[in-house]
Amino acid sequence: MPRTIAVVGTGIAGATAALSLREEGFDGRVVLVGEEPHPPYRRPPLSKDLVKRLLTPERLRLKPPTVWQDLGIELRTGTKVTGIAGGVLEYADGSRLPYDRLLLATGGRARTLPYAAEDDHVHTLRRIGDVPALRADLESGGPLLVVGAGLLGLEVAASARAAGIDVTVLEAAAEPLRRVLPARLRRAVLELHRAHGTQVHTGVTLTGLTRQDGTLVATARDGRSWHAHTVLVAAGLRPDVELAVRAGLDVADGILVDALGTTSDPRVFAAGDVARYPDPFLGRRVRVEQWNHAQQHAAAVARNMLGAGTPFTAVPWSWTEQYGVMLQIAGHFTDADSLTVQGDVAGFDFAALATAAGRPVGAVASGRPHDFRSLRTVLDGHAGSPPRTAAHTPTVLPHAVLTGGRPEAAGTAGPPTAAE
Repeated sequence: MPRTIAVVGTGIAGATAALSLREEGFDGRVVLVGEEPHPPYRRPPLSKDLVKRLLTPERLRLKPPTVWQDLGIELRTGTKVTGIAGGVLEYADGSRLPYDRLLLATGGRARTLPYAAEDDHVHTLRRIGDVPALRADLESGGPLLVVGAGLLGLEVAASARAAGIDVTVLEAAAEPLRRVLPARLRRAVLELHRAHGTQVHTGVTLTGLTRQDGTLVATARDGRSWHAHTVLVAAGLRPDVELAVRAGLDVADGILVDALGTTSDPRVFAAGDVARYPDPFLGRRVRVEQWNHAQQHAAAVARNMLGAGTPFTAVPWSWTEQYGVMLQIAGHFTDADSLTVQGDVAGFDFAALATAAGRPVGAVASGRPHDFRSLRTVLDGHAGSPPRTAAHTPTVLPHAVLTGGRPEAAGTAGPPTAAE
C-alpha cells in the first residue's frame, strides 16, 4: 500500500481523486497540487452563467476551504510542477516531493488561433481567471464574435444573446456540434440559436483575425469578413501532456492509459480530460472532455491506485443549457446508424436513442429528465460489452420511453467531446 500519493491538477478530476482516496480509507499522505491560485472550483458555470456576476472563486468553490484541511489533504495552489523523475515531483521553486503513486489530472489548455495577433479583446475561456476581462468586454456592449460552435461557444453565445448582445458564431464544419449530437438534433440547436437572433455561419475557414480602424476583423478564405468588438475563441482544448512527455510517458492526443488508468509507468496514473483510455463501448481509445466523465474517471482511477483493479466502463454523459433549454447527452454517436425519437424535437420536448447495428450507443433528452435516466440505464447495461456488428440481433428499445418513436438515419457524428 502506498504511503504518499501526489495528484497534479486541481480541476474536478484531481480534486475528485484526492477526495476519493480518503473516502476509500487511505490514511497516508495525499498532496493535491495545481498551478491556479484558487482552491478547486466548478467550471461549468463559466460558460453557462458568464454574464451573471456570480462567478467568483468563493461562489464556485467545490468544497469549503476547511474540508481539505479536515481530510488531511495537503492542498498546494499556485504551484507549478516542472518535472517527474525517479518517483519524485520537482516544483518550480526547486523543492521536491517523493511519491509512491502519482496521478496526472492536468486537463488541458484552451486552443488559440495561429493567425490571430495578440489583442486584449480576443479571449479564451477555460479558467475562472479568464472571466473578468471577457465579462467586462461583454458588459461594454458588443458585438461578440464566437469562433467555434461546440458546446462552450454556443453556451457563451446564448448567454450573451440573452443579455441583448449582438452575437455571430463562426464554425468550420458544415454544422455545429458535429462531435456531440446526431444530425437531426444538431439542426434543431442551430435553429434555436437563429430563432433568438444569433447569426451562425458554418463551413467557414478563417485565415486572419486582425484589428482594423479600432475594430476586430475576422477574414475567411472565401473573402467574407466579420467585424466585432470582442472575440471568443472556443476551438476546444489541447491536452496538457507537458509533464508526461518530460517523464517519457506514452502520449497521443492525451496521456495513454489502460482500463485501470495506469500509464506506461506503473507508478503513474492519469484521469480526466487529459487521459486517453480504452472505451469498451467503442472498442478503441478515446479522450472525453466532460465534467461528469472527469469525476467518474478520477474516482475509479483513485480506487485502482489503491489496488481495486476494476476496469473503467462508465458511459460518459453531460448537459448543456442554451436559452433556457436543457439538453442531456450520454454515450457516443460516432458509429450510430439510426436515431429513434419520441416527442417534439423542434419544441425541445423529446427523448432519443441512437443505435449502431441495433446496439444502443447514445441518448439525448430535453425536457424529459426521467426518460433520460431510463435511457442512461439502457446504455449502462451495454457498457463493457464489445461493439456489435450488423450480424447481431438489434436490441429492443425501451418501450416505456420510446413508444411511437420512429427510427431515422442518425447522420454523421464525429468523436465524442464536450466543453467542460
